Amino acid sequence: MAGSDTAAASAQADAAAICGQIASAFSAPSPHPPARSVLVSELEAVASRGGRVFVHGVGREGLMMRALCMRLAHLGLPAHCVGDVTAPPAGAGDLLVASAGPGAFSTVDAICGVARGAGARVLLLTARPGGDFPRRQADVVAHLPAQTMADDEEGAGETERSPARAKLPMGSLYEGAMFVLFEMVVLELARVLGQSPSQMRARHTNLE
Repeated sequence: MAGSDTAAASAQADAAAICGQIASAFSAPSPHPPARSVLVSELEAVASRGGRVFVHGVGREGLMMRALCMRLAHLGLPAHCVGDVTAPPAGAGDLLVASAGPGAFSTVDAICGVARGAGARVLLLTARPGGDFPRRQADVVAHLPAQTMADDEEGAGETERSPARAKLPMGSLYEGAMFVLFEMVVLELARVLGQSPSQMRARHTNLE
């Protein structure tokens, strides 16, 4: 029984530490407006003009973007994941929400370029908003100041002295912060768009 209690206490401590790290991303200083405000404003605007929302990311960032896309559909927005076989062409009035935590990915860069060329607006979520890619391809940037793969590489060898880096490896902090950010965005959008939990639930698939 004592061993079970010790394991539970250890798990609780780890969970608290991880949640604390994620929460710190939302209190980190940034010269940019809060990412939640930027996302809510852009998504409300595309809903008001009857446009579609496209989302894109790579790797684990891409999984978080897919989770956002699902909730946007539950809110009644026409939302699509880039690359899905049923995704329509993007055009004027539409919004692409893309993620590039480390500042740039060649594939994300290419997708953003295609979207802008077609007349869609591009929102880039990133931990590094000052690079060439955000300035060149994004109409608006949402800054999420959290550790990414790029920061993890720079901090190699520091894990013993930096528990914050040791707890969540690679880009996990950014990816975890994405999930929390998107949940906050959905809660605010539901209020703004007048969507109740029952209305959202009614849009959930029955083919499961």
